[in-house]
Amino acid sequence: MLLVKDGHLSELTALFDRYQVNLYNFFLRLTGDRAASQDLTQNLFYRVIRYRQSFQPAQGTFRSWIYRMARNVHVDYCKQTAREPGRLTDPEAVEEGLAEQTSGYTQDQFQRLDEAMERLDADQREVLVLSRYQGLKYEEIARIRDSSVAAVKVQVFRALKQLRTLYFKQI
Repeated sequence: MLLVKDGHLSELTALFDRYQVNLYNFFLRLTGDRAASQDLTQNLFYRVIRYRQSFQPAQGTFRSWIYRMARNVHVDYCKQTAREPGRLTDPEAVEEGLAEQTSGYTQDQFQRLDEAMERLDADQREVLVLSRYQGLKYEEIARIRDSSVAAVKVQVFRALKQLRTLYFKQI
């Protein structure tokens, strides 16, 4: 990213190759819409080029910087479409993606999990997607969300507790 920041934009290819699938999946889990997720991923990398000078390695890793930017892209998308952040519009697409990535669980269990995730608040859903689906560390999530590590731990704990309650109410 330091090379990209210095004007070597061709170096963005390596970053795109490394991060685009994870970022697409991040957007897909928040929106449930494949087309929107592709557009949001493309918009994100456009913003990376546009705002490359704002990257400061002393303030955190590239990964936390790009996920913070991804979070902002998603919020902007929700404002433009005048909808609540993270409501699924294409649940079948998410189910297909989950089925491809994991095994040992039934389709019904995935569907119940998706429905429970859908009923979480947008903030709770986001923190779970970042920590559990994207595999970010609490320190990175704290930088992305502009909060403390302790606050992120509490948010994840509460979101998991709420998810568990919603999931088992369905049975």
